[in-house]
Amino acid sequence: MEELIARVTTKTGLDAATAQTAIGHILAFLQKEGPATEVAQLFAAMPGADAAAAQANQGEGGGGGLMGMLGGMMGGGVMALGQKLMAAGVPMGQMQPLGAELFAFGREKAGEDVMGPIVGSIPGLNQFV
Repeated sequence: MEELIARVTTKTGLDAATAQTAIGHILAFLQKEGPATEVAQLFAAMPGADAAAAQANQGEGGGGGLMGMLGGMMGGGVMALGQKLMAAGVPMGQMQPLGAELFAFGREKAGEDVMGPIVGSIPGLNQFV
């Protein structure tokens, strides 16, 4: 996970703590919305992915609060993920570079056979990769 955080901070200019939080939110989103088999393969290829996603999920607090309300109003999905990333301190202009770097890393570690179905199965995700 340290390598991915370093790559994201270099690519986006985000600080390491913000990058780590954002990566956790994205991984938790993939875990919830993506195809279980491929997401499990991705997590297995990225040591620390389970912990990062679990930490992001822990911060959800059962989906309550303002972010839960916003996510509910937007129907969840990629829009809700974008709201979580903005709340974590990721500017709108850095979301695409963040996603592109995370998915490039995923392709390097797990392969296109794993990443392709993940991206293809989640509506709107391709705009971030």
